[in-house]
Amino acid sequence: MASTNKAVIALLLLSCLVLLVSVSSAANSTTGLKVGFYRKSCPPAEAIVQKYVNKFVFRNPGFAAGLIRLHFHDCFVRGCDASVLLDGANSEKQSIPNRGSLRGFEIVDAAKAELEIRCPGIVSCADILAFAARDSSWRVGDIYYEVPAGRRDGNESNTLDPLLNLPPPFFNATQLRDNFARKGLTLDEMVTLSGAHSIGIAHCTSFNGRLYPTVDPTFDPNYAVFLRNICPAPVANATGPPSVNPTVNQDTITPKRLDNLYYELLKQKKGLLTSDQVLMTSTLTSKIVLKNAQNSPVWAKKFAAAMVKMGKIDVLTGTQGEIRENCRLVN
Repeated sequence: MASTNKAVIALLLLSCLVLLVSVSSAANSTTGLKVGFYRKSCPPAEAIVQKYVNKFVFRNPGFAAGLIRLHFHDCFVRGCDASVLLDGANSEKQSIPNRGSLRGFEIVDAAKAELEIRCPGIVSCADILAFAARDSSWRVGDIYYEVPAGRRDGNESNTLDPLLNLPPPFFNATQLRDNFARKGLTLDEMVTLSGAHSIGIAHCTSFNGRLYPTVDPTFDPNYAVFLRNICPAPVANATGPPSVNPTVNQDTITPKRLDNLYYELLKQKKGLLTSDQVLMTSTLTSKIVLKNAQNSPVWAKKFAAAMVKMGKIDVLTGTQGEIRENCRLVN
């Protein structure tokens, strides 16, 4: 018995040591980031990224939502290392949460191509993605923030990782809180970042479970009828993805504007995903929803701060990783 207790104590001490090392590594990993990182090595870096974001978003505002989502899907999986940009049969792009739904790769490619001409081997794909998300927030929401840069690119991308790290659309408030907490983000930051769903689209398969076979009681009935007219009922005993999978705007009021009206929709029971509406129905998060709905400037300021913090998750800096020549391929 004594030897067993000693073994348990030793295991607990080892676990604590591993946790402390992990926390220390996470804290130290952001020390290489700073605002104006490319001021001397590549002065036009941020302006070049902004140029292409403005060009593409002007043609199609949906790209803004795509770039913000791309940054989120990058940072929550292996950290903000541009692993989501890598091509490959077993890459993150091919994972169920990402396959066929991520947008904005061509914008990153265009910016990278010019940067490699102007400043070869200097600007990382991870930083380009962080800049592009910021520029998208500014373009469609007048939300601007300085981006600490100095990230380096990872050289791994695994299909399984998004499934293990990204919050699915059916999560409840507690599961969302825990998922974001594992990335170092608070409950308030989780609810605040969810406001990004003020722009963009969602496929019917992301919320069909709220429409069929019966309507989720937390849905506004008229809104549910509207959605049923767009989204067909799932085919019984289907063995693969549906042949038709329409999309709908996540925000029915200002679908092309990043703003706090997303929270007004939650109050009206018009949150599209389970993970949206649960923010209003759960006592864990409902007060935060109401506060964000009441004050647009305060929410915007919190959103900017949360985006900066998210952009620091498990980054590679210094001599870690690499600076890819092509964002789709490791060197």
